[in-house]
Amino acid sequence: MQETDENIRQISPGVHCFQGTPGYSGRRFAPAEVSSEMSESSSAAPKWSIGEARSLYNIDRWGAGYFDISEEGHVVARPLHDKGASVDITDVMGEARGRGLKFPLLIRFQDILRHRVQAINEAFRTAITEFSYQGRYRGVFPIKVNQLREVVEEILEAGKAYNFGLVVGSKPEMFAALALQDQVGGLIICNGYKDSAFIRMALLGIKLGKQVIMVVEKLEELRQIITISRQMGVEPMVGIRVRLLAKGAGKWAESGGENAKFGLSTVEILAACEMLKAEGLGQAFKLLHFHIGSQVPDILTVKKAVQEAARYYAKLRKLGFEIAYLDVGGGLGVDYDGSHSAFDSSTNYSLQEYANDIVYYVADVCNAEKVPHPDIVSESGRAIVAHHSVLVVEVFGSIHKTGLTDKLTFGDNEHPLVRELIDIKKNLQRLNKLEAFHDAAERREDAHNMFVLGLMELQDKAKIEGLYWQISQAVVATFRGQAYIPEEIRKLEDSLGDQYLCNFSVFQSLLDHWALGQLFPIMPIDRLEERPDRETTLVDITCDSDGQINKFIDLRDVRDTLPVHTLRQNGQTPEPYYLGFFLMGAYQDIMGDLHNLFGRVNELHVFLEPDEPAGYYVEDVIEGSTIAQTLTSVQYDENELKRQMKAQMDAAIKSDRLKPSEAMRLLDDYERGLKDYTYLGS
Repeated sequence: MQETDENIRQISPGVHCFQGTPGYSGRRFAPAEVSSEMSESSSAAPKWSIGEARSLYNIDRWGAGYFDISEEGHVVARPLHDKGASVDITDVMGEARGRGLKFPLLIRFQDILRHRVQAINEAFRTAITEFSYQGRYRGVFPIKVNQLREVVEEILEAGKAYNFGLVVGSKPEMFAALALQDQVGGLIICNGYKDSAFIRMALLGIKLGKQVIMVVEKLEELRQIITISRQMGVEPMVGIRVRLLAKGAGKWAESGGENAKFGLSTVEILAACEMLKAEGLGQAFKLLHFHIGSQVPDILTVKKAVQEAARYYAKLRKLGFEIAYLDVGGGLGVDYDGSHSAFDSSTNYSLQEYANDIVYYVADVCNAEKVPHPDIVSESGRAIVAHHSVLVVEVFGSIHKTGLTDKLTFGDNEHPLVRELIDIKKNLQRLNKLEAFHDAAERREDAHNMFVLGLMELQDKAKIEGLYWQISQAVVATFRGQAYIPEEIRKLEDSLGDQYLCNFSVFQSLLDHWALGQLFPIMPIDRLEERPDRETTLVDITCDSDGQINKFIDLRDVRDTLPVHTLRQNGQTPEPYYLGFFLMGAYQDIMGDLHNLFGRVNELHVFLEPDEPAGYYVEDVIEGSTIAQTLTSVQYDENELKRQMKAQMDAAIKSDRLKPSEAMRLLDDYERGLKDYTYLGS
């Protein structure tokens, strides 16, 4: 059967699949002992190429032209694709270090934001031309996806030529949008539940000449909008969210459909229409809205929803409501894994196909119903901002099962279970490998039971565990490259993988992975000219067992480990090793959790500039949270903490536990430490 992008995830379910990359024998690399054997005979090993690195990490697929690997083996960003400079991320990291910034570090490529705004607008313009559509496209950016001022400002600046607008869903977002959207006629869509203060701010925006459309989420809101608009002497601009029967797909599927949190049923829509007519405000009904959920992976879902919503629009137009806009909501997905499939972390459609289908089906319904084509609004926040930011984290250590096992020494009078495992290891080549593993596992279980009962010494238990892992590693190596691998061997292979210790917090920087299982592309930032020789999961520095990443993108299946390189030592000092977390721009910045009080990370904002020697410059630095700042967020006062520590130092001096000079030095360390970055230092 020929594999295609669309069915690639469905081939041979439950069977251990292989990557098929030249020079890459299987879905796992040889850990520990086998890796050292490979390095010793590296002259005989197949050469490694940059092309193979691209294929292994799928960067040429999920990178969408924005990221690639240089011939030096470094990840580079191409914010304007081939129309601008390539930015070596290791060079940006060097500049960050030169400015005294520590890792983790978030790098924002602001030109990618501009490119994405242009891409989505041009895609709809192309579709409008192709299908002779009579309306316009009016894109809006939902501030909730990334509220950072620099991000919103960059999007608005890039969108001026397209009359690009904003979406708000809360009062704070409303206040920000009113100030930032300074164009007369600028579009602001107001989603979410609203109180009187929210409504008054929206009406203020109308007085300032903006098109501020309040989307009615429940019938009671419409009554309140009408009452307050009468009080302020402003005719409101009203939108109505229709609760479609069509549901979304993927992780956010339940946010749409007839049981959705927001929107009006057909009966409620008719009631709202009667209310507007009765108040003489039929002309205030400006927009019809629907939403089928975030990150919709399947284009068929979009087609069905658009057809249903367009039919609502057409019928309402026939009832005499001159609705100007049809808002198709969010949902335009991002291909996080590069598989181009209907998998949750992917999309089986392109941006152009998305725009084509929306324009075509709206036009088709309107033509059939003989009603005017509305202006199309989309709230595609994720697709605009996801690609523009990269989180760089430093690996500062590793944990692996076979560590120190080569230090074990054995004598003539070993425990009987130790001797049995030595025999299994010595004769493994002529034994049935699966049976040998079962025997080793049984001996290990026997040893555990004896230890718990006090019948085995700690030294013997250590030797048994070390031998068990050595045997397991050798057994796994014999299955590598075979067409079929037993399930228990695959699980054993995963358990043999390393754990790389990374200086970051999953809860602060990668919340969607922890909470929703969202997959993000992760790969080394450099050394990509070398063949990766380890398999690992990633663990963060929080004291929570959930602070780990053990699911990674793959074309055919979700990987349980990430291919990486062996950490190197420069004498007694470990060489830095950095991993990049990509497509981080949507939601992760704002939804971070202060678990263990690890705060926001340091940021660099990069702009392309042809006049600069490197082709780019760093415009802005936003320093991450200090210890004092995160403590303040949970009601600790910095000065009070200092006062309490000073009192303890004075007491220690009086009781002769500390000399005055030492106490003052320690107090100074404490006070200076409050200004430190919350993450680990060197």
